Amino acid sequence: MERKIALAVCFAAFGAISAAPPAAYSVLIRGGTIYDGSGSTPYVGDVGLRGDKIVYVGPKAPGRAARTVDATGKAVSPGFINMLSWANEALIADARGLGDTAQGVTLEVFGEGSSMGPWNPKMKRLELKRQDDIRFPITWTTLGQYLEFLQRKGVTPNVASFVGATTVRRNELGERDVDPTPAQLDRMRALVRQAMREGALGVGSSLIYAPATFAETPELIALTTEAAKCGGMYISHMRDEGPRLLESIDELVEISAKSGAPAEIYHFKQAGQRNWGKLDAAIARVEAARAAGHRITADMYTYPASSTGFDAAFPTWMQDGGIEAWVARLKNPAQRARALAEMHSDKVTENGELVVKQPDKVILVGFKTNKLKPLAGKTLGEVARERGKSPEETAADLIVEDGTRIQVVYFSMSEDNVRREVSLPWMSFGSDASSMAPEGVFLKSSTHPRAYGNTARLLGKYVRDEKAAQLPDAIRRLTSLPATNLSIKQRGWLKPGYYADVVVFDPATIRDNSTFAKPHQLATGVKDVFVNGVQVWRDGQHTGAKPGRFVRGPGWTGWPGGGACRR
Repeated sequence: MERKIALAVCFAAFGAISAAPPAAYSVLIRGGTIYDGSGSTPYVGDVGLRGDKIVYVGPKAPGRAARTVDATGKAVSPGFINMLSWANEALIADARGLGDTAQGVTLEVFGEGSSMGPWNPKMKRLELKRQDDIRFPITWTTLGQYLEFLQRKGVTPNVASFVGATTVRRNELGERDVDPTPAQLDRMRALVRQAMREGALGVGSSLIYAPATFAETPELIALTTEAAKCGGMYISHMRDEGPRLLESIDELVEISAKSGAPAEIYHFKQAGQRNWGKLDAAIARVEAARAAGHRITADMYTYPASSTGFDAAFPTWMQDGGIEAWVARLKNPAQRARALAEMHSDKVTENGELVVKQPDKVILVGFKTNKLKPLAGKTLGEVARERGKSPEETAADLIVEDGTRIQVVYFSMSEDNVRREVSLPWMSFGSDASSMAPEGVFLKSSTHPRAYGNTARLLGKYVRDEKAAQLPDAIRRLTSLPATNLSIKQRGWLKPGYYADVVVFDPATIRDNSTFAKPHQLATGVKDVFVNGVQVWRDGQHTGAKPGRFVRGPGWTGWPGGGACRR
C-alpha cells in the first residue's frame, strides 16, 4: 500500500512538472535601471528576451525565465550604434569586433566614401595589391554580397553600410580627375540603385580625398537622388572641415534639399586652430537648415585629434590617378618641389599646416612595410629631426618608401569644442576607426585610441565626470537617434517586438583606457552585451558568440512589398 502511495505521489509530481508553463523568456535581465532609448526618465525594471526579440520591458516581469541576468545597480539600454566604423576589414580578421563589443556597440555602420562594393575586376586587383596587415581573398562583387559574406562567416556585431560615392565613381571612372559623361553618370546611378535594393543605407562621401574630391556637387546630387528614391540618406565627410567649413555645410544642405534625402555630417568638427572659433557659426548653419525643414544631423568622435593619412595634407592634384601615381610624382623633383611649395602657401590645408609648422602634433601610426613599422608611435617631428630633413620632405620620403598614404594622427581640434558638441541634440557618435583587439595582427601597427574608447569616453569622461551631457539623452543619441536617421527597422529602442540588442553597463565605472601612447587597451565598465538575443559579452569577457546580421536599409527588395524604392 505504501509503495502505491509513493508511486502516486511520484506521478503527481511528474505531472505537475510536465504541466508547468514554458519559460516566458529565454533571458530575463532583472532589476536594472532601464534607459529605453527615448531619452526619457529611467526607471528600475526588467527586460525580457525570447529568441532574438525583446518581449517585455517594464517594472517587474511576470512569468518564468530560462536564465536570469542580475542587473541591479547597472544601466540597461539598447545596443549602441557606431555611426562611422572602419571594422569592415577587421571583422574578416577577427569576427569578435572586440574593441567595440567591449563598449556595448551592437551595430557597425560602414561606408564613409569607400565601401566594400560594388567592385569591378580592376578594383579587385588594386584592392588585393594594396592590402597591408590584414590580407584576405575578395570573393564578392557587390556591397550586398560583402555584407552577406560577413553574416555567413559569422561576426559578433550587426553590420550595415552606405554605398560609397568614391567606390561608385572608381567603378565607372577610375581614380582620375575627370567628369562623368551623361551615360557614365547613368551607370553610376544604376550602381547606387542596385546597392540600395540590396540593403544599403544611402550614399556616403568623403570629399577631402582624391578621387572623391574630383566629384562636383551635381554628380553627388544625382547619386543621392537614387538613394532618396529608396528612403536612404546622404552622409558626408564634407569637402572642407577648416577654412571652408561653413561653405561645405552649405553644400551638404544643398545636396540634401535637391535630392530629397536627409543628410548627416560625418565627424562634425572645426579642424585647425584658426578655425576653432567657427563652432557657433557651424551649429547655426545646421540649426537654420533644420528649422527650414531639412533633415540634417551629425555624428562625432570624442577626441580632439583626428586620424587619417598624409593624403589629407598633400595637394590633391598630386593624387590624381591613385597612390601609385602619387608616389611617382613624389619621385619627380619638379613635381615634388611644386607640391611642397604649395604646402607653404595659402592653399595649404589645416592638416598640411600641421605637417609644415607643428610636426610634433602629427603622430605616425600605420605603415605597410616592416622596415618602417618601428616608427609607429613617433611624431613626424621626431623622425624629421632624426633624418635631418624638413617635416614635409620627411613625409614625402615616407610615402615613397611605404607606397601608401601612411596612417597618422593630427592634433588639430579643440577639446572645449568637443565638450560642447557632445551635448548637441542632433549629434550621434561614430568612432571613425576599426574595431580591433589588443592581440594578433592588430599589434603590427599603432592606432588612434578611438578604436577602443569612443563610446566609453562619451559615457565616462563627458557624461559622468564632466556633466557635458545627461545620460538618458546620451543613450538616446547612441541608439534611437541613429536608428531613426538610418531608417532601420526594429532596432534602437528597448521595446517589445524589437530585436534584442541590449547592453548592461555600470555608469559609475565605464571608461576608456586607450591612450595615444598606448592605444591597444579595451574599455571597461560594460558587464553584458546581447546581439539578436545572444549573449556576446558576459561579465566583461567575450563569449565567443557571433550572431551578427546584415541590417538592411529601407530599399531592400526583401522587405514585405518589395522595399521602398520608387521609379
